[in-house]
Amino acid sequence: MGTSSSPLEVVQAAYAAFGAGNIPAILALGAEDIDWTFRGAKGLAYTGTFRGKGAVEKWFASVVQADDIQAFEPREFLVGADHVTVLGWERTRALPDGKVFETEWVHVFTVRDGRVTRFWGMYDTQAAAAARSGGPL
Repeated sequence: MGTSSSPLEVVQAAYAAFGAGNIPAILALGAEDIDWTFRGAKGLAYTGTFRGKGAVEKWFASVVQADDIQAFEPREFLVGADHVTVLGWERTRALPDGKVFETEWVHVFTVRDGRVTRFWGMYDTQAAAAARSGGPL
């Protein structure tokens, strides 16, 4: 994706790369000083704010260690001048031996000059925490 890519094209390319398990392609779409925040269940390595491509690469590695994502569906793209808000859904098994949980999620991308400069995401933290603690879903 070059600088002529629209924010929607950049975000859709990132989801396509995620679906293919191609983390380097996702990182290539990000700015060097990308600001990446995810609000998830407390105590998970991928909950928090991460800055720079190296930190975001580690973020993706921590997601794979904590979650076996079985289905991941970006469902609605709400496009603004320099941002895209995505509403989606996933089914995930908490690792190493947790339960399967389903959750809706929200991701907000800021895109400038064909690069993701900011990501903010969240999902149902209660569902994720319950899958890890053995509590009710």
